[in-house]
Amino acid sequence: MPGGTFFFTVNLADRSSNLLVRHVEILREAHRYVAERHPFIIDAAVILPDHLHAIWTLPEGDTDYATRWMLTKAAFSRALPRTEPIIPSRKSKGERGIWQRRYWEHQIRDEDDFARHVDYIHFNPVKHGHAARVADWPHSSFHRYVSQGMLAADWSGDANGGRLG
Repeated sequence: MPGGTFFFTVNLADRSSNLLVRHVEILREAHRYVAERHPFIIDAAVILPDHLHAIWTLPEGDTDYATRWMLTKAAFSRALPRTEPIIPSRKSKGERGIWQRRYWEHQIRDEDDFARHVDYIHFNPVKHGHAARVADWPHSSFHRYVSQGMLAADWSGDANGGRLG
């Protein structure tokens, strides 16, 4: 659907890596660089050591999230030294060994679907054992949601809510 809203999971090739949080500013700059050239809105996001989740809304009439991800991955990769192992099939195509080639995408269907995916994103660091509380993980749009009054600072992703808006 042109101009739709999409949920993504994007993984590093090495799932034991902490590359994304070690270089979180490079990743953020890659997103900014791409968004300046191919606008989109990041509705929610969380950056974990080896993967990230995001909800993006594309401009009306635009369905090309694939180019945006390709450019984001490329900008991030170009900014890093070439230290990762590269398998022959990637090397023959001139690819780095940083990202998994594929990613998961899901088109958001309605407001409830959106809210469930935002909650999933914000709770993910706790789910993976990176933080004891949602508020403890620094690389999350959760903090923006709190500052904008959409979630309580002590929101924990439970069924009792915590949504303010």
